[in-house]
Amino acid sequence: GGLPPLEQAAGAVNFAQEHLGTPYLWGGNGTPEHDGRFDCSGLTLAAFESVGIELPRVANDQWNSGPHPARSELLPGDLVFFAYDLQDPRSIHHVGIYVGGGYMINAPYTGATIRFDPIDSQDYFGATRPTAG
Repeated sequence: GGLPPLEQAAGAVNFAQEHLGTPYLWGGNGTPEHDGRFDCSGLTLAAFESVGIELPRVANDQWNSGPHPARSELLPGDLVFFAYDLQDPRSIHHVGIYVGGGYMINAPYTGATIRFDPIDSQDYFGATRPTAG
């Protein structure tokens, strides 16, 4: 069962967009005890859970949850990752959901809210296209 991949991607993006403006919370899973707040990988986890795709909790584990499209082949719904060491996936420190046009939606850091940010930064590591199962 489950939705076709394009619908899954759109659903994950929509889930994240519904939370635009929500304050970041380190360790946040969006649960009532977290006041519906997320950290970066909590947001991506919940967004994909909403369309039936299970991701690991931590950003550098989410890296391994599907194939890695080239930057020129990114599609809305792809996970985009940022790392301290561009050779080492274990150094990934941030993840967002690509929305198109060079932008992602993400829960950036303490003191910020869920928002759109450009992916064009020095620490851009790569992308993963999450797949069900």
